[in-house]
Amino acid sequence: LEVRESYAGMPYEVEPLRQFLAGEPSIDLDWTTGYRSLVSDHAAAGRRITRVRIVSEPWSDYTRFGVWLAAGTIAAGEDIRYLPRSHHAVTELPDYDYWLFDSSRLYVLHFTPDDNLIGAEPVTDATQIVAANAARDAAWHFAEARDQYAERHGLDDKRRASA
Repeated sequence: LEVRESYAGMPYEVEPLRQFLAGEPSIDLDWTTGYRSLVSDHAAAGRRITRVRIVSEPWSDYTRFGVWLAAGTIAAGEDIRYLPRSHHAVTELPDYDYWLFDSSRLYVLHFTPDDNLIGAEPVTDATQIVAANAARDAAWHFAEARDQYAERHGLDDKRRASA
């Protein structure tokens, strides 16, 4: 579950985000190669990588970039879905990012105020793990698949239209 408005502080995204916003025809995405390979390997082995992103509408520049960028990992086999922050279900979801592996290992993510990931805290409390599973399932139920969501908002992956 990703609930932050921006992850723009991550050093490897600064230049690609600038290129995207400037409308440059070529954006260096070499920094995504390792992750796309990981996703592809997992998909080939029959495993799933999924996420739900909670986003504000209208989109921020970072959200527009993120939705555009997600096309690459979708092509590799990840399933990314979007849920507007204004949707009624969001009030029942955690207000923090987390990773959930195999529905049994929970990690709460921590960030600096300027959007840099500083760590993932393992959570072993069974009640919290069950709650994270329930939140994941609820978010997934209401979220819209990336390609549908992008199309509905007028984001053509080739032209990077503003939404």
